[in-house]
This record gives sequence, structure tokens and C-alpha cells, in this order.
Amino acid sequence: MKVEQSLFDSDRGWRVLPDSDPVSEPQLVLHFGAKELLSTPYYYDILRNSYPNAHIVGCSTAGEIIETDVHDNTAVACAVEFDSTRVRVSSRRMENVVDSFYAGVELGSELAEEDLRCVLVISDGIQVNGSELVRGLTSAVGGDVPVTGGLAGDADRFESTLVSCNAPAEAGCIAAIGLYGANVTVGHGSVGGWDPFGPERTITKSRGNVLYELDGKPALDLYKRYLGDEAANLPGSALLFPLMVRASDSEEIGLVRTVLGIDEQNKSMTFAGDLPQGFKAQLMRANFERLIDGAGEAARIAGARGLDGRKLAVLISCVGRKMVLGQRTAEEVEAVANLLGNQVAQLGYYSYGEISPHVRLGSCELHNQTMTITVLAENDD
Repeated sequence: MKVEQSLFDSDRGWRVLPDSDPVSEPQLVLHFGAKELLSTPYYYDILRNSYPNAHIVGCSTAGEIIETDVHDNTAVACAVEFDSTRVRVSSRRMENVVDSFYAGVELGSELAEEDLRCVLVISDGIQVNGSELVRGLTSAVGGDVPVTGGLAGDADRFESTLVSCNAPAEAGCIAAIGLYGANVTVGHGSVGGWDPFGPERTITKSRGNVLYELDGKPALDLYKRYLGDEAANLPGSALLFPLMVRASDSEEIGLVRTVLGIDEQNKSMTFAGDLPQGFKAQLMRANFERLIDGAGEAARIAGARGLDGRKLAVLISCVGRKMVLGQRTAEEVEAVANLLGNQVAQLGYYSYGEISPHVRLGSCELHNQTMTITVLAENDD
């Protein structure tokens, strides 16, 4: 397997990183960049002209990751040339968020084959219910096939996001990549690093990914009380206080959910994934060191050191982590690099949601406020 990495900025255009592998016939190109770049007509054309026979998949971001650097208002890309792994892609255009489960089923059904080894999904971050999308995908491909990936981003604006699948990027798109064959190996890990605080509450009114009430009181009012002066900056400021949810009869670590939008009239909040009625919910807040340590732990769980040869690590971290870490953001990327070991190329972005198997439960889930890592490698024939 060979990986050629490139960086785009407005001053110098596309340039290949000096330590990249030269590729001749890559099967897959992943690219992540600022929405303003992806929406320009020439952006996709440059990639297509550079890699005419590859599947090209990517999305808009809240920040770009390449090697140990974090950028804004740029684009990053990697062209992957597999030795024996087969690549297929499928895409869907979303018309209504309630169709997220069925979109997942259709995507998974198109990719499902006996030698399918993993699915990497890149989805619109606003018009899709990530939980339902993942549920549909896993129902179609089976629980033994890891599903990883993430939702697109739009800095901290939460206005619209773009996804590209063998075409210029557009809103409402979902792209799924299937990797096939006995030689491809996949490692994955996802860890947060947030601390719960305040009382645990019951979700007393919700519908899908829309939360109306906690303990019988309007959810938006609760958030505003904790945010204080920052309430004026909603929904972006709610990223500082994500919500952890778990089944009321479970002692397992819950899933973290982040806010995508608010409705002042209904006092409701829309999250990236489901908040089932009757579940327990608890506010969380940042711990700088634990966020960085969590990124390293995700890298350890991904198990790259147990994989041979050249490897690609796809890093997808939440925009909320980036907002909290600020100038220390690169430290979580460096922590990952330190644990992944040599021969690992890093590429990724800051997202509105992360997709990976749950560390304890094993089931593929939508996460928020985590660092999620997917490591790809090929064994020798």
C-alpha cells in the first residue's frame, strides 16, 4: 500500500508532501477541506485531473489534519494505492432527515459482499441523523463489518455542509466506501475525555435527534442557564457542554451527543444523533489534559503497532474539542502520532460527529466530542 499526501492553500495551490509515497494508479482519494474551497468549481476538477481513475470522496470541515499539523481554510488529500484491496463506493442524496435509516440500508446493501472488510462513511453533517444512518448501514452489512467515518463540518457556523463522491461537493450527500479482500486490515479506536457534572436527568420528551425536555423542563432553558453569557452564541457555544446519554438500566459509559441547532419557539435542541425518551442524560465539560490523553488512548486502541507495513490513519475529531483546546489543538494530533508508530500517514478533519465501534460494546455508533481513528493497512499476499 502507498499513500501520497497533498496540501492545498490559497497561496501555493496543491503541493505533494515531500515524504509521500509516489503513486501511479491509486484506487481511492480522500480529501477534506474548508467549505469555501470545496464549493469552488475548479477544486474537484484539479483532483479528478490528478487522479483520473480513482474514487474521490471527501467533505467540508471545521479544520483539516495532515500529519501532525492542524489547518484552517485549507484542503488536505491522500491518494491510496492498494496492492490487492478492491474499492467500491456508493452515495445517496438526502431529501429528508427522517430517511437517514433507509439511506443507510440502501448504501449498505449496495456494498455488502462476502469479502467486505470495512465501510468508511462520510456524511452531510446537518441534514442527516447520524445514529439512524449508522443503524441502517450496520443492519445491511452485518455487525461483524466495522463501520467508521464521520459527519462533515462547517467551521463553527452550523449552516450547511458538503460531501463529494466522484463529483463536486454538494449538501445533503452521503458517501460510503467499501474495502474488500483478505489482505486489508483495519484498526479503530474512539475516546472522549470529557468529565460529567451536575445531576443526571431523564429525557422526558424527545423525537429522534430532537430534545424537548429534561426532567419535564425545556431543554433549551437548561442549557442557557449553564451557558450564562455564552447563551447568546448558541448553538456553537453548546459545544462546550455536550450531553452524555445512556439507557436507564445500563451502567455502561454512555454516548456523547453534540448540538447542531436550536429552536427558540419550541425550546428544543437538535443533536447529531438520537436521544431516546426515557434515557438518562448528563451534562459534560472539558478537561484539557483528558482530551489530549483521550486522543492518545484512541490511537492505542486502534492498534496500529500490530499492523505491518505502510499504514494510513484517518483521524476524525469533533469541532467541540477544537474549540476547547484552541491553540493546543495540535497536541491531540501529536499525541496520536506518538502512539501510532512509524510508517503511518495521518489525514483527517474536525467534524460534527464521529462514527466508530463502541470501545466496550463493540457495536458501531455515532459519537460526538471524541477523537476517532481508523487505521488501514495491507498484509502481504
